[in-house]
Amino acid sequence: MMGLWDTLRNLVVRKFTQARSSQDLVFSDNQLALLQHPPTPPIQLRYCPALGKKPASNAASQASEKPKKAFDPFESPAPELLIAQVPATNPSHNLVLNKYPVIFNHFILATKENKPQTDVLEEDDLYLTYAALQAWKQDAVGQQGHSLFAFFNSGEHSGASQPHRHLQFLPIEDMKGEDHDGWQVLCETMISPAHKSLPLLHNPSLTFVHFATSLQPGLGAAGLHQKYLLLMRAALASISEGRDLESLNAVSISHDRRTTFSYNLAMTTEVMAILPRRAEASAIPGVANSSIAINGTILAGTMMVKAEEEWHSLCEQPQHVQKILNDITYPRMHDVLRD
Repeated sequence: MMGLWDTLRNLVVRKFTQARSSQDLVFSDNQLALLQHPPTPPIQLRYCPALGKKPASNAASQASEKPKKAFDPFESPAPELLIAQVPATNPSHNLVLNKYPVIFNHFILATKENKPQTDVLEEDDLYLTYAALQAWKQDAVGQQGHSLFAFFNSGEHSGASQPHRHLQFLPIEDMKGEDHDGWQVLCETMISPAHKSLPLLHNPSLTFVHFATSLQPGLGAAGLHQKYLLLMRAALASISEGRDLESLNAVSISHDRRTTFSYNLAMTTEVMAILPRRAEASAIPGVANSSIAINGTILAGTMMVKAEEEWHSLCEQPQHVQKILNDITYPRMHDVLRD
């Protein structure tokens, strides 16, 4: 599908190593802890103080300057970060390294054309994402744990940082720390049937609205897109008053292609999952000025803080993770899934 001249894993790892050595990307070291507070599954917490020390913009000087066009890192990716254009024939997307990673080999699939992040994903977005997931896994045959996690942030409450459409990839082996016993990619714990007839799955221990659906090898672009639309409609139906899952075909998820709600989407070779969002960030009780912003990596079971007080508070009181998750998501008020 992608027509790469080497394995995807080789291309990404080689490019990342080169870019880090030449300082064309800025890798931020971080500490990792595993927070456990049943029934919430174990959640990774990363502490990355470097991201909290970026210089503030000079508002006074900016006010005197003419407005500038917002920088688009995906419009013409720097050669030092560009991995490949895909597919090889008539490429529609770029594979490019994340310039500010906190996890090794973090890379991105971005549309060559500047398409909105808030629009409904198209078939080629999903098909190329799934092709990358499969390619990475096939490249590492016989190597346990070598697989990718893909995620997508859409809408003002999702943690999206760029308006140019892009999906992101994190190697699961690079997400794991030395002490990762008990941690599992969160969306792959969503294995219980969520409906009597629809192919929807969930994790009953999670208190917020979420859905997953299984993916099978050989699933084509149209089939992937139909599963995505099913998740979108199920998510919107579950957070909309007066909706039920028996009339999903009547649920309108977009207006002029723009989606009508914020959400995170995640994919592995096994599942596609969705998490509708009602807030981007939450505060930790007792920590002044705390603001924990969450994006689609939460569907991998990982989150990040930039302040030392936030780090110590969550490590000492992991129950606050549940409060944060409840703040940014929609509650499962009743078991509408089985109605």
